[in-house]
Amino acid sequence: MRRMFGFLIGIAVGGLVGGSIALLLAPETGEELRGHLRERGQNFFNDVRHAADERRIELRQRLEDLRAPRPEVPPQ
Repeated sequence: MRRMFGFLIGIAVGGLVGGSIALLLAPETGEELRGHLRERGQNFFNDVRHAADERRIELRQRLEDLRAPRPEVPPQ
């Protein structure tokens, strides 16, 4: 239990130190960085939505093909 607690404290301290260093060394202001992250997030969301729409169209077409009556083949 002590090892787990020490590990969790190490993760928390490492995250705080890493985050602080990242903020100090960031080439942009916080507002610019948030704007870029927001833009990238929206682009990613739009890409996912576009891919989902394309997949939905493809699946609907396949469903229509499966529901369409098939011509009967006479037995030979």
